[in-house]
Amino acid sequence: MQENTSPIYTEFLPISRADMEARGWDQLDFVVVGGDAYVDHPSFGTAIISRLLEAEGYKVGVLAQPRYSDCEDFKRFGRPKYGFFIGGGNVDSMVSHYSVAKIPRAEDEYSPGGIGGARPDRSATVYTRLAKEAYPDLPVILGGLEASLRRFAHYDYWLDTVLPSIAEDSGADLISFGMGEHQTVEIARRLAAGEPVESITDVDGTCYLTDFDHLPEKYVECAGFRKVASDKVAYAKACRIQMDNQDVVSGQIIVQKQSEKYLVQNIPAKPLVRWELDKVYALPYTRRYHPIYESMGGVPAIREVQFSIIQNRGCFGGCNFCAIQLHQGRRVTSRSADSIVAEAERMTHEPDFKGYIHDIGGPTANFRFPSCREQMLRGMCNGGKHCLAPTTCSHMIVDHSDYLKILRRVRELPGVKKVFIRSGIRFDYLMADPDDTFFKELVEYHVSGQLKVAPEHCAPNTLAYMGKPPIQTFNKFKDKFYELSKKAGKKQYLVPYLMSSHPGSTLSDAVYLAEYLYKNHMRPEQVQDFYPTPGTVSTCMFYTGLDPYTLKPVFVEKTAEGKALQRALLQYYEPRNAEKVIKALKMTHREDLIPLLVPAEGRRAVQRSARRAEPAEVTIHNDGTYTVRSNKGRGGRNQSRGARPGPH
Repeated sequence: MQENTSPIYTEFLPISRADMEARGWDQLDFVVVGGDAYVDHPSFGTAIISRLLEAEGYKVGVLAQPRYSDCEDFKRFGRPKYGFFIGGGNVDSMVSHYSVAKIPRAEDEYSPGGIGGARPDRSATVYTRLAKEAYPDLPVILGGLEASLRRFAHYDYWLDTVLPSIAEDSGADLISFGMGEHQTVEIARRLAAGEPVESITDVDGTCYLTDFDHLPEKYVECAGFRKVASDKVAYAKACRIQMDNQDVVSGQIIVQKQSEKYLVQNIPAKPLVRWELDKVYALPYTRRYHPIYESMGGVPAIREVQFSIIQNRGCFGGCNFCAIQLHQGRRVTSRSADSIVAEAERMTHEPDFKGYIHDIGGPTANFRFPSCREQMLRGMCNGGKHCLAPTTCSHMIVDHSDYLKILRRVRELPGVKKVFIRSGIRFDYLMADPDDTFFKELVEYHVSGQLKVAPEHCAPNTLAYMGKPPIQTFNKFKDKFYELSKKAGKKQYLVPYLMSSHPGSTLSDAVYLAEYLYKNHMRPEQVQDFYPTPGTVSTCMFYTGLDPYTLKPVFVEKTAEGKALQRALLQYYEPRNAEKVIKALKMTHREDLIPLLVPAEGRRAVQRSARRAEPAEVTIHNDGTYTVRSNKGRGGRNQSRGARPGPH
């Protein structure tokens, strides 16, 4: 990436042959394919990759949510000169399409009108195959979240089986994992210089398939696809090897045999340094969805991000259920204050800006720097060690002063009424700061009535498997938040994110959480079951029943009933959950909590239901017919008479 200033204009990139011709182009250099509607905003991967290629001087077209019944849409622009860059979308297509109960979703915020069905299941794979079908000899580089999480052999929750790498399944020439800017620029440059894609095997942040004779000289190997598909201990060990080699400083090349060929993962690409990050966010995005979607109701996903600013990337929090460490990585990089303030100032001139900046944040809003100096010299700690859990590491750099200066500058801009922080605040990092200036100003200026935080659970065992700090840390944060809010004369509330059925969470743990919520007067509206997305440590535990770092057994709730009971306990106060809550309390011998957790209305409903469901007397006659005599009503009338019960 060259350090220069990009031209500023507000023109969308071509989406059709007519758009190309209007620019006087006969042929594109690259087509960028995405699983989301075309939103030209830096919160969308397609926008970043396409604008980055444009800034490098290439002719680029955007193919958003192409039809997937055949490959004709991939020929829309004609044959691109150098190839395709493909991504599945901002959200994994399977998560986008299905709830954790595997029920199809009707809505998709990243599609026109918010209506689902505009992209296929496993969109990254489908699009890659279609591009190859359209132009078999053209290079296809597959990137984005969906590809990053599936780059190794992985457990697939929706099929309940282990699948090989997406590199094998899709037929892509290269997998670009992580955020992708460095890889994209280098791959594009080498393809444009005439280098065959088969020889581009040394780019950091990429994976490729090869045969045994062409493996690199030095690498670490994990068990192959067939082995991890049949041996859960091997799967867990492979997971640890993969996690321990995702650092740009300490990571090694990883090799894993797939069905026939070998997957080679090069070391991760270096994160963008500050001026590079500034340049990416200064590219000439229109910051809107394409006008073709206007008649369809627009693209709902723009609402949250149109007046939000991404100030950082990466997260050293290291939650085991989170995909960030496999995609953005654990090294935090951040934009300069001037870049952030300049973006905020541009927002104030937008015609529909109302004075409110919804967020200045990122994966974790209050991270601005790498976790420690040792991380920069030797890489992140391996073996499942976390920077913030179970306690804050003594090497941690804890500093909110830089972030605070940025917030102050932005809220002083003419036309800005309020600056909110809506992406996650890492409360344990905040509590580790001996200077409470940021906490005070957060409470006074940057909370929109509610502040989202993620304790996730309160049971010690469950939190340990999540990679989260003990609940005592959250308690201290909660108490101080309400104390500072009271001093500021504000009625503000915490909105806790909570998760049920995470590996390690027993029904007793869920009851413990419900009791905690009751005692702390918390009624969470946003709760979720653990969703086993590919690639994470928690998904490894879910599939194998093993902790990949110790190989010790982990309890995993997989039954539909058990999951339903745990989820109901998170919202114990809802009368509709009364029957499940009572059942869970009886199963764990905590009947003493029934009067506290179950509303009277719910208890009465359960009692009525129980009376209706009282067992009837069944008499089986000599001829095999039977009579059902109800215990209710006068005289116990015969209710039904049937034939001999047969086998089910």
